[in-house]
Order: sequence, then structure tokens, then C-alpha cells
Amino acid sequence: MVTVDFATAADPFRRELLAHCYRMLGSLHDAEDLVQETYLRAWKAYGQFEGRSSVRTWLYRIATNACLTALDGRARRPLPFGLGTRGATEADPLTQDHEVPWLEPFPTDPAAIVTERESTRLAFVAALQHLPPRQRAVLVLRDVLKLSAAETADELEMTVAAVNSALQRAHAQLKDLTEDEVVEPAEAKPLLDRWVKAFEAKDIPAIIGMFAQDVVWEMPPYPQFYRGPDMVAWHLANQCPSVPHGARMIATEANGQPAFGLYLRAEDGVFRPFNLQVLEVGSDRITRVSSFFDLSLFPRFGLPSTA
Repeated sequence: MVTVDFATAADPFRRELLAHCYRMLGSLHDAEDLVQETYLRAWKAYGQFEGRSSVRTWLYRIATNACLTALDGRARRPLPFGLGTRGATEADPLTQDHEVPWLEPFPTDPAAIVTERESTRLAFVAALQHLPPRQRAVLVLRDVLKLSAAETADELEMTVAAVNSALQRAHAQLKDLTEDEVVEPAEAKPLLDRWVKAFEAKDIPAIIGMFAQDVVWEMPPYPQFYRGPDMVAWHLANQCPSVPHGARMIATEANGQPAFGLYLRAEDGVFRPFNLQVLEVGSDRITRVSSFFDLSLFPRFGLPSTA
């Protein structure tokens, strides 16, 4: 018998369900839509909820199955580096590809628990997209949410043996995902302060001096990516439209990683959004920069329309 009103029972789980749907879908926009759908389905069915599981478990079951339905027939969401192509060279033209459903970044809640921050890292979510949807769901439920095999089987209407087999296959497919040391944004503040200063000045030697030797620079919806400090330096010098002191950066956080809204000065002197940079920082170097050119992301990350 339901004795607590739906909003009181369900609202505390909205944020974690958003993160869950994001891991499954690789899209902030789609995750927001699926959370809305989850709550609509749950609200309609709440009168029949018998309390045989917790409200949280019940909501996860609805959300996971909604995600699996949404993923049916959809292409995976990659990042350019995950397309399996070679890095771009000076001879490769820079072109956009809007036919690819690119992976999107996820705004980090400052109060997010460590589990959410670790399990929404861009590299991890990008790796999840390589898995078939049901394997993806099994891995997230078992490894991220720490459900037992029996609980996962109940959530997905599978047998325990099928869950264990799917998890084993998922682990085998992700075995090449490297678990490099990742530094939290607060720990990397001196490096990030230097990054802002160098980027606003377009001081290319200073910028590439902060890179690891195998740094990757990618820019969805551009499928091309650049690997190594020399190629990134060439890109910044020849293809990046910013000029010295013609850019401003505002700090935010995405996927548990440091991020910046990059603004370029327009002809009227106003600094307007250009892209959202998400940085992966190793022990003392920047190992990856993913720049997203979807400007509709700016308000979702608390970034202003001008700087």
C-alpha cells in the first residue's frame, strides 16, 4: 500500500537517474528526455506500486528499460578518437560531420559523490558506447550501481547465468580501456591557471608545454582529431580562429573533469561562445582535450551567453 506521495518518494533520485541515463545513452539531451519519461511512467504506475522493492530500485528498472527501448536500432555515440581512424595531418581538410550522433559531455554536480564522478568520465562513457545496449546495462548495473547478479537479472528480466555471461563479455570488450591516473580539477588548479593564461594569449609554445607526448585533441562534430603536441600546435596555429588576447575562458566542470567555456571576441568587441573544452589531466600533464561545438550546452553548464 502506497502511503507517501509520489513526489516525496521519487524526487530524491532524479539526479542519479540522470547520470544513469547519460551513461546508457551518451547524450545529455536524450538523458534529460528519458528521465522525464521515467517519471511520467512511474507517476502513472505509482498507485500499483506494492513496495516489494525500494522506490529507487523500481525507478532504476523503469529508467533502464526506457533507455533500452530508446537505444533499439540507434547507432552508438562515439568521440572522434574512438572512430578507429588515424590522427589528422596537415593534408587532411577540416570538415564537420553532423550525421554522426556524437557523444555529449555531462555537467558535474559539485556535490556529486565520487562514484558518479568516476563513472561519468568521458573515456568511460565513450567506452560504454562500444557495448551492445543490454551488455551496457548489465555492466552499469553491476559495476557502477553495485547490484547483485540476481538483482540485475530481476531488473532486466534475464537469468542470473545470462547476466554473468553478459558481464564477462562486456569486461572482455573493455579490457583495452586504460585506467590512467586522472587528477581531480581542484588538484590541477596551478596547471589549469596556466592553461587559461596561455590559451587567452594564444601562446602556443606554453600550451603545448602542458601536454603529454601522446595528447589527443578532438572536436566533435569534426571527425578529425590531432595526436601529439606537434600536430596540436599546427592545428592551433593554422586552423584555430582565436587571436592573442581575443579569447576568454570561464571555468566549469564536465564528467568529473575540468572544463572551460571558450569565448572569442566578435567584430563588435563582445566575447561570444565558441566551444566547450573538457580536459583530461594526468599526474602533471594534459592528456586529452575534447572541444564540443554544440553551443546549446553552454546554459546547461551554467555558462553565460557572453563573457
